[in-house]
Amino acid sequence: MSAEQKPVIPYWHLWTDKEGVSHQKRCALTDFQMKAMGQGAYPQWQGRRTSGEMTVMVTVQPVGWVGQWHENPSAQWIIPLSGRWWVESMDGTRIEMGPGEISFGEDQNTRETDGRKGHRSGTVGDQPAVLMVVQLAAEPTIDQACRFL
Repeated sequence: MSAEQKPVIPYWHLWTDKEGVSHQKRCALTDFQMKAMGQGAYPQWQGRRTSGEMTVMVTVQPVGWVGQWHENPSAQWIIPLSGRWWVESMDGTRIEMGPGEISFGEDQNTRETDGRKGHRSGTVGDQPAVLMVVQLAAEPTIDQACRFL
């Protein structure tokens, strides 16, 4: 990618519609500006998505791990560092992701339907899934797929 070509970074958005059903949609981060991160730093593409209080953690899902149906505890970015994992939304969509792929989990305010509420997830393959999670202190949106550009 050149300095003239703005990045397009794909991500999955796990979101809740106005009926309380979770869905997943492939979106893209496209709002980038070329600027320096600090004095003396060479300019690079930057795209600020959120600011404010955040919690950053790394989780490790063991081989064969499958979680129960639940909502994300807060709106959160999830970035696999190693291994593979999957996420299934209430509408039946199941997405698998590996290192470098991004998901924004925002399935709060779902309504239980047929034993499903929010999403469930688990590991894929014979390696644990190591995930970096960045939880935001921000209100979730409803009925707004592809919240970030």
